[in-house]
Parts: sequence; structure tokens; C-alpha cells
Amino acid sequence: MQAETATTHTEAPSVPVLLTATAATEVRRYIEEQGAAESAGLRVGVLPGGCSGFQYGLNIEDEPGEDDVILESEGIRLFVDPFSLQYLNGTEIDYVSTFQGSGFTFNNPNASGGCGCGSSFTV
Repeated sequence: MQAETATTHTEAPSVPVLLTATAATEVRRYIEEQGAAESAGLRVGVLPGGCSGFQYGLNIEDEPGEDDVILESEGIRLFVDPFSLQYLNGTEIDYVSTFQGSGFTFNNPNASGGCGCGSSFTV
């Protein structure tokens, strides 16, 4: 009789889209400034375009679309369409402020490259 050794592999859970605390603070500010509904959330999308093939889209919306996947990160509702979700899996959205400006940044493990201007990506 042979003994069997069990091997356990621990992997980080697959989290489609995450907001940092800083990004969530900015999204809350935008929602309040727009006087959006209590059910409002952030639409996160991937759109064809830009010099590398895809670009990100962010928009405050009162309600999700019919086919949207609804996620929550840092207390913010995120609305993501199925097409975009396949390109956003594991993406972290941050908000940075520098002397050159401020804005949302995307750390996307699915992006294999980007353009020189930094506004589009390829997979």
C-alpha cells in the first residue's frame, strides 16, 4: 500500500475589477457632484479604439444595463458589460495626482502593451 501525498495549491481569488480607496473616494465625489441616484455606480468599459486597439471608459450611471455584471469594490457599485469583463479580469483602478495632472489609472494584467500616450492598450 502506497501513501498518497496531497498537494494544495492556493491561488488568489479571481476578482474582476478592484478600486483602490483613493479611486473610490474620487468616484464618490463625482457621484455626489452629479447628484446621481442612490443606486448609481461606475460604468467600467473597454472600447475599441486608440492607437493600440482598446481604450478604457469610465462613466457615472444611475442604473446598470440589462446584461451588465454588477460588482462592488470599496463600497462603489461597478457596472461592467460582458464584452469588457473579459479584458478587465484582475484590473485595479487607482486615482493618482502628480504635478503633471491627476486621473484614473488602470493596472491591467491582461494588457500586453500600450501606446506611447498611455491612453490605449493591447491584449
